[in-house]
Amino acid sequence: MLEMFQGGFGTIMLLGVVGMVLVAIAGYAAIGDRSDDPMSKLKGQVAASEAPKAGSKDFALRRKQSKRFAMLDKYNKFLEPTDEQELSGARQRMIQAGYHGKHAVRDFQALQFILAISLLLLSLLVVFVILPDKFESLPMRAMALTLPMLIGYFGPRRWIERRVETRKEEIISGFPDALDMLLICVEAGQSLDQSIQRVSVEIYNTYPALGEELATVSEQVKAGRERSEVLKDLAKRCDISDITSFTTVMIQAAAYGTSITDALRVFAAEMRDKRIMRAEEKANILPTKMTLGTMMFTVPPLLIILIGPSVVGIMTELNGNAITGM
Repeated sequence: MLEMFQGGFGTIMLLGVVGMVLVAIAGYAAIGDRSDDPMSKLKGQVAASEAPKAGSKDFALRRKQSKRFAMLDKYNKFLEPTDEQELSGARQRMIQAGYHGKHAVRDFQALQFILAISLLLLSLLVVFVILPDKFESLPMRAMALTLPMLIGYFGPRRWIERRVETRKEEIISGFPDALDMLLICVEAGQSLDQSIQRVSVEIYNTYPALGEELATVSEQVKAGRERSEVLKDLAKRCDISDITSFTTVMIQAAAYGTSITDALRVFAAEMRDKRIMRAEEKANILPTKMTLGTMMFTVPPLLIILIGPSVVGIMTELNGNAITGM
């Protein structure tokens, strides 16, 4: 019995059996709980009252779609965090990356799962079928099977983190220009809401991330939400100290009845000075970063040029003395 699981084909059979057992366990867990609570029954009654009648044309199509989505919803716990706080943090992270969809977290974790399984199957095919001679040792096989799966799982997460960092840098770079344009629009007689809408359109081509966030603010205000709540949501979405300070200044100016134009003028001047300070900081760090490269690519060639001829002369003289002594 044990001889059946020895060798490459036996390993594939063993992995297949383990995979089938895991799929069976997941399916049983997904369909095991069929009990309905009173709230689900009430939702079902409301949906039944609002659903189309059996004689309508769209009844069969909607019934198939509802069954399909109900089957997918059973696997939510495998594709989304069950903890509400963790789910909120994951949604916030996806929003910061620029994905505002309702199912962004589910799609992202499904992508992680699909990539990990696909790369694992590809590595199994390479190790045991295509190139079995090059992976004879157990450590090489373990590395070849584990590394692609880890890359497929953690690669999308690293890509999301990099996208969040890129969007933050873009918003920070374009925010002083947006404030200047906002100040010009307000001084020209437009309201703050109209100014935000105009700036979002004008700045979108240069800084798409900042233009998208300002457009979201404008649309939410048009929908009837309070401006203070919209600005707080903007600060929460961006998670940038400059945006947080801006929202605080605007909320305080509206609460205490001070001039929004004066507040914008002072804050825009501070943001311009802060951008100059960031540029000077990067310029001061640059020589330190170039020191290592300068030493690696300048000092060795210089030593070869200066010491090389002397070394060649000494070696020639030693060889001549050795020949004369003989």
